[in-house]
Amino acid sequence: MFDIDYWLEILHTIKQNKSRSVLTAFGVFWGMFMFVVMTGSGSALKHGMDSIIEGFATNSCFVYDQQTTEPYKGFRKGRKWSIQNEDISLLSRSIPEIQDMTPILFGGQDVNNVVRGDKSGTYSIKGIYPGYNKIKENKLIYGRYINDIDIREKRKTCVIGERVSEVLFGRNVDPTGQYMMVKGIYFKVVGVTRNISQVYIGGRDEESVILPFTTMQQAFDMGNIVNFIAATAKPDIRVKAIEDKIKTILKKQHDIAPTDNAAVGSFNMEEQFTMFLYLEIGIAALIWIVSIGTLFAGGIGISNIMLITVRERTREIGIRRALGATPRRITLQIISESIVLTLMAGLSGLLFGVGLLALVGRILGTTDNFFQNPQISFSAAVNSLVVLLVIGTLAGLIPANRAMTIRPIEAIGEE
Repeated sequence: MFDIDYWLEILHTIKQNKSRSVLTAFGVFWGMFMFVVMTGSGSALKHGMDSIIEGFATNSCFVYDQQTTEPYKGFRKGRKWSIQNEDISLLSRSIPEIQDMTPILFGGQDVNNVVRGDKSGTYSIKGIYPGYNKIKENKLIYGRYINDIDIREKRKTCVIGERVSEVLFGRNVDPTGQYMMVKGIYFKVVGVTRNISQVYIGGRDEESVILPFTTMQQAFDMGNIVNFIAATAKPDIRVKAIEDKIKTILKKQHDIAPTDNAAVGSFNMEEQFTMFLYLEIGIAALIWIVSIGTLFAGGIGISNIMLITVRERTREIGIRRALGATPRRITLQIISESIVLTLMAGLSGLLFGVGLLALVGRILGTTDNFFQNPQISFSAAVNSLVVLLVIGTLAGLIPANRAMTIRPIEAIGEE
């Protein structure tokens, strides 16, 4: 487009007033730096939020019993009730929109409730069906998960969390096939899991012992009580719909007032995912609004300084015009100076911002679960440079138009 002398001339012009150029470009530098830092922070928060709910089925819900808060059919408010085994069968028959459903039992955390030889620990005990791993996924390290045969035959098998395995059997040891005592009863270890989520149901998964639901009820004489119900909806069915149906059927089955919204507790992951999605969109929008506003403010500063520069170079511009420089060339030179100054400042801010994010990411490592891997994507960096190019062009237009109004004869005579 232009020869090398053209660009050297632009750089020379910028270097002539180093202090002014640096102060002028600082607004753009700071705007780009803040954009990179804010974008990287938003990305880290997104990674953290995604890791928190990773492994959960987005179409899942969880239902549990609570005390009643309204009198109904002769029962006083404050009555305690429990979900029963029969309710699971009733719900399966009554709600065809359910894809997977599993009852869950919690066995408490008695002191040293899990023992192997001279080693022991206090861990969460859960009773589940095989379908639970489709709702709240855990990665298998060794062995297998609870299966239908374990449920049907009420086998004394268990799947343990990674931390339980390390404490009782040692690091990097496959404990499958070995036995340990759970609340005084021997169980055979058939699998070891690693948690991939930061949301827990009934205790930390890495510190849990999972038993077949039927075995747990029978071995620990828990009757037919169910503590939790976990369920997923079929494709194209809102999980809120099956959540409401489950609560309605349970209220009717256990003589609870239809208007008693506190007696049957519940939450669904669809709402949590939606909340996180809106939060991520809001953070991204805020970042772009603040950053672009800061960048444009820096662009206005560059435009003002370029106007001063044009005023100081009135005689020079007049001489160029008198020597045959075309209006187009004068205009392009002013705009080019503005673009170069803007891009130099922007690239500096980009590099400093990326460097800071890399440093923060290295310091945090994997210690912070909610702020993970701060970085700016390549597409965001390219888009920001395009915005800078536009800002630089706009910042140079007004000074360029001012330069074009200068009459050569008057400019040459001006001191």
